[in-house]
Amino acid sequence: MIRVAVVGYGYWGPRVVRNIHRHNPLELKTICDQSPKALKRAREDYPDVNLSSDIDEVLSSPDIDAVFIVTPVWTHFEFAQKALQNGKHVWVEKPFTANSDQAQTLIDLADSRGLIIMVDHTFLFTGAVRKIRELIDDKTLGPLYYYDSTRVNLGLFQHDVNVVWDLAPHDLAILDYLVSDRPEAVVATGQSHLNGLEDMAYITIYYSGKMIAHVNVNWLSPVKVRTTLLGGEKKMLVWNDLEADEKLRVYDKGVKLTSQASVYDLLVSYRSGDMWAPRVDGSEALTTETAYFAKCVSDGLRPINDGVSGYRVVRLLEAANESIKNRGRFVTL
Repeated sequence: MIRVAVVGYGYWGPRVVRNIHRHNPLELKTICDQSPKALKRAREDYPDVNLSSDIDEVLSSPDIDAVFIVTPVWTHFEFAQKALQNGKHVWVEKPFTANSDQAQTLIDLADSRGLIIMVDHTFLFTGAVRKIRELIDDKTLGPLYYYDSTRVNLGLFQHDVNVVWDLAPHDLAILDYLVSDRPEAVVATGQSHLNGLEDMAYITIYYSGKMIAHVNVNWLSPVKVRTTLLGGEKKMLVWNDLEADEKLRVYDKGVKLTSQASVYDLLVSYRSGDMWAPRVDGSEALTTETAYFAKCVSDGLRPINDGVSGYRVVRLLEAANESIKNRGRFVTL
């Protein structure tokens, strides 16, 4: 049995706690939050679980094996570092840390202590992303050309991070998982309209091969959109995460160029075949991820969403911020 504590019972914390509570390998020992209102809510939800407002006491407790950190990003490094120094495995909400230096420090500390770090890149555990990975691995899509994502809605406005650090980690983690080529450069533009933090942004990532990715994130959209286009040499795919039934649609469409006598004499042929909607596992992603964390801790496995994955996402976020601050300057990685 893995004895765990959850630090943070705000927006995401209750969802994390609910999923821990349903897994036999994980024993929820403590919920920690410095807000009396949050602890009152936790007491109503889980009357038999120990509550605490003393974070240092929880992070150093000999009765805890692993800590779930579900707090603002500026606290992640301090809390995770203390947990690792006290021999705890760590699961931390995205983004991993506030900068890449902090991320590297935590990675080195965990490795030196033989401890697990898992970053909450929840979308890696959705049925849709796992199916897309399967379609890439079995060559159904062919070599990837582009990834184009729109992740927009009205709010929720954050007060400590901009829209890039709030919404883009989802797509950056998905790209890190799906794309074998490594990112080489980032170009980003954005604008702040309300509270001094960018509330809309456009991010372009150039990869070592032909692959290019574009991510549109926005807190000021009148509608919620979660749509991603993924184009390959053989097939193209549309992922609508708000669709209840057919989240993925694969299109047998493409373009082929052939040349005759000279390079200026190009022939363009278009292929338009069938569309099909592959079956997607409907299990809750956080349920799958929580069970995976328990397995990684029990069996000593390195997670696919480990600290190194979290570092790569944070590095892209830093590059995007740098580019935005310099009006779309090309930032190499």
